[in-house]
Amino acid sequence: MRICVKAPAKINLTLDVTGKRHDGYHLVKMVMQTVDLYDTVSVHNRETGEINIVCNDDTVPCDSTNIAYKAAEAFFEYTQTENPGLLIKLKKKIPTQAGLAGGSTDGAAVLVALNELFEAGLSEDELAKIGAKIGADVPFCVYGGTMLAGGIGTILSPLPPMPECFIVIVKPEISISTKEAYALTDEKESHMRTSSEVIAEAVCEGNLEKICGALHNDFEEVLNLYDVNRIHDLFEQNGALGSCMSGSGSAVYGIFSDEDKAQYCVNVMKTEYDFVCLCEPVNFGCRIE
Repeated sequence: MRICVKAPAKINLTLDVTGKRHDGYHLVKMVMQTVDLYDTVSVHNRETGEINIVCNDDTVPCDSTNIAYKAAEAFFEYTQTENPGLLIKLKKKIPTQAGLAGGSTDGAAVLVALNELFEAGLSEDELAKIGAKIGADVPFCVYGGTMLAGGIGTILSPLPPMPECFIVIVKPEISISTKEAYALTDEKESHMRTSSEVIAEAVCEGNLEKICGALHNDFEEVLNLYDVNRIHDLFEQNGALGSCMSGSGSAVYGIFSDEDKAQYCVNVMKTEYDFVCLCEPVNFGCRIE
């Protein structure tokens, strides 16, 4: 039997680092949004007693370090189900090391697939609880939509759907160390009111211009990367209402109210960057095809 799941990417409308716990984990406030850029995750039941992963991207590890593998292990542990053997096929369209939750959404997709495959009857809340054990972004990827996140990123509060818009995502060649980015934020001055609160209000008002005027990422500020700044300049020159780096980067997105302007920007960006895509917000997370 085979279960196939569409696994959407996410962007950060905001990422505020608000503190650090005694155990070293950083506290954050974020507004996250799923978009219609998808990996496809297929899970096959096999009688091998092993978890095997294959992927169309040879830069992705296909061993026990892959979050999809960890998700399967966590599912079997939570449900106290014996692993009969699985083949997990990852068809990647979301670029890696981009801040778009490509790994996390694959892990969430495995949980959704196994819930169906083994007829476990787990709720989204239970799947999110399992996901929190393997990655901070996994619970959000289970739910999807528009959400305000707190704590280490796993305390989630749903927001109304983001207003209709067009989002251009660009991934430069550079990769960013999340650990290094967090370390740099330790030196940042904290603020009483976060950009996440401003964006959450704007989303509730359905005000796209206000959203685009408040896009913010603390990592972007402390890293100050040439490639990221260059993409911002191109977005501004080509009519984006606003732009921001997603997660720990290095992908940068621009938001447009007009599809023709967005498509024109895509064509401009493709002259300089290999990965450029046009997408829209979606109001769901991982779901069975």
